[in-house]
Amino acid sequence: MPRDARWYQIAVLATLLACGVGALSFGVTPLSFGLVLTVALCTQYLGNTWARTRFDPRSTLISVLALCTLLRADDPLWLALAAFLAIASKFVLRVRGKHVFNPANFALAVLLYAVSPHVWVSASQWGHAPMPAIVLAACGILVVTRARRVGVTLVFLAAYAAVHALRAVLLDEPAAIPLHALQSGAVVVFAFFMISDPKTTPDHPLARALFAVWVAALGGFVQLWLYQPNGLFYALFLVSLATPWLDSLFRAARYQWPGQAPRPEEDPRAPHAPPDALPHALPFGRKRPGFLRPLRRQG
Repeated sequence: MPRDARWYQIAVLATLLACGVGALSFGVTPLSFGLVLTVALCTQYLGNTWARTRFDPRSTLISVLALCTLLRADDPLWLALAAFLAIASKFVLRVRGKHVFNPANFALAVLLYAVSPHVWVSASQWGHAPMPAIVLAACGILVVTRARRVGVTLVFLAAYAAVHALRAVLLDEPAAIPLHALQSGAVVVFAFFMISDPKTTPDHPLARALFAVWVAALGGFVQLWLYQPNGLFYALFLVSLATPWLDSLFRAARYQWPGQAPRPEEDPRAPHAPPDALPHALPFGRKRPGFLRPLRRQG
């Protein structure tokens, strides 16, 4: 069996997308999928060339499948822009060698905020029947277990359920209403395939638990009290900004894909690693800021 959890995630997301197109009439055409895939792979290749790293399409395929599963647009060019933003963010938006945002969520949050209603996420496409959510959760458990991030998913689901239960109590709603919300396939996809990203969640288990609770609380507030249906994507985007702080507060070994050795400047257990270990100079003798310095290994 493959040791790399990305192969499982690719298989599960590809199966979900195929089932969605075949059984649930997702609005994904071969043209739009091919466009997103081409733009994403080209951006990954250019980023690897710029950073002088080995080209690895696995994480790119995960982002492509996630975008095609969730994002809809009135023009395929918006989907192409989403693919470019997702992959480019891995190379540009980095702190201490670690990219800050889940690539697919970064593209979703930016486009949903900037160009809505030209792009949207249709949560209702999965329906609210319990069985699809259970199947999605079973597939997701396989993925996050292989990636050793099942804890952050379970904490998020518990906290998100508590937010809905609190609202039901405050508004004297029947229990069927929060249960209905938690049975959404879109929530399950978010919990198992976005917030559980091992490369962008905090390194320490306690920090990951705090991270998950913050995302659930902020996302629930934005959804239920501000009436923004995409609250979870905005919440993950905003809380991800706190990940570097959480990593500095709770120090732990950084997650590495199998076969990938950490560099000294990427290892939080080496607090005295030189901040300019990769002095790629800019014109006039100025060095690139830390979040712009290319890395020789790309996660």
